[in-house]
Amino acid sequence: MKLLSLAALLGSVAIGVTLRAWGQPLVSASGKISLWVNSVWSGENSQQIADWYTLSHVIHGMLIALAGRALGWRIGFPLALGVAIATGVGWEIGEHTTWVLERFRGETIYQGYRGDTVLNAVCDYLFMLGGFALGASARVRTSLLLILGLEVASALVARDSLILTTIRVVHPVPAITAWQDAANPRSAPGP
Repeated sequence: MKLLSLAALLGSVAIGVTLRAWGQPLVSASGKISLWVNSVWSGENSQQIADWYTLSHVIHGMLIALAGRALGWRIGFPLALGVAIATGVGWEIGEHTTWVLERFRGETIYQGYRGDTVLNAVCDYLFMLGGFALGASARVRTSLLLILGLEVASALVARDSLILTTIRVVHPVPAITAWQDAANPRSAPGP
């Protein structure tokens, strides 16, 4: 378990060092640090500590913990934590590859997306680990209801969620794009 704890810590270091080496800024160009960004259309989205996409990272961690529980904790917990660490680090780094960035930018909701700041990427990883801890400790039913609630709240308020992002990246659906664009303040008709 100590080895996995060390791996979890080193995961955040790997994310930070890699993204910084790839030219991602430490913090937002505005220079301010905020706990929460409430709009996916804001230039501060994916630049601060948390935003609506943070919920997807919490859900990611919870889903892996639930999978580990389904395997049985004797074998499943260390394996599930290892998978959470590997996929969390892999996603935060992989998200900043040219292929993924271009895939995101091809969708209207992400136009202009320049990637996360190091602050946001490391915090998203830590939130994923928090989601894993929550999924590992909460009752299964509570975890499932929380996952559903976070997914629905994110979809209704931000018009994006883990499921919607996955659909859009794997196979964009014009109806989803149109629904998301309807909330885009940049595409609203002028006075």
